[in-house]
Amino acid sequence: MKKLFLIIGAPGSGKTTDAELIAERNADKIIHYSTGDLLRAEVASGSELGKTIKSYIDNGNLVPLEIVINTIKSAIEKAPKDIVLIDGFPRSVEQMKALDEMLKNSNDIELVSVIEVEVSEDVARERVLGRARGADDNEEVFNNRMKVFLEPLKDIQDFYSVQNKLIKINGERTIEEIVDEMEKIVKEKANI
Repeated sequence: MKKLFLIIGAPGSGKTTDAELIAERNADKIIHYSTGDLLRAEVASGSELGKTIKSYIDNGNLVPLEIVINTIKSAIEKAPKDIVLIDGFPRSVEQMKALDEMLKNSNDIELVSVIEVEVSEDVARERVLGRARGADDNEEVFNNRMKVFLEPLKDIQDFYSVQNKLIKINGERTIEEIVDEMEKIVKEKANI
C-alpha cells in the first residue's frame, strides 16, 4: 500500500524544497514528486502531450484534469518507495474531486495527510519575484498563479478538514524548522 502525502501552498511557499529535503533525508523510505516536475518531464520529452502541457504552463494556467490525474496516478504506482510526497496538488476543486475518485477506485494508494505550508501573499510575492527563475516569474504571472491558488483554497481546506487529513504548518520560519516539523508529521502519520 502506497502512503500518499499531498503538500500544498502558495507559489513561493517553499513546498517543493521542503518535500525534496524530507525525501533526501529519508531516501530509503520516501520519494518526492512535484506535480510541476512530472509535467515538465513530459514537456522535456518533446511528446505531443508535452507540447500541449507546455502551452498551459507558459500562460500560468492549469493543465487539463485528465492529463494531470493520469500523470500523478502513474507516478505513484511506479514509485520505488511506499511513502510518496506530492507537492502542488490539488490546485482546484475539480482536481481534488478527481483525485478523491481515483483514490476511492484504488486499493493500493492511501491518502494519509494534506500538509499546507502557509505563507502570506507578501512573503510569497517577495520570494517568487526575488528568485526570478524564468518566464513564469514576473508580477503579472505571479498574480495569476496566486489567484489560481487562492480561489479554490477554502473548498480544498474544508474538504480535507472534514476527512481529518488537513494539517497546516507555518511556512514563514527557517527552512530547517519547517522541514523538521513536516518530516515529523510524515513519519508519525506513516508509522516510520
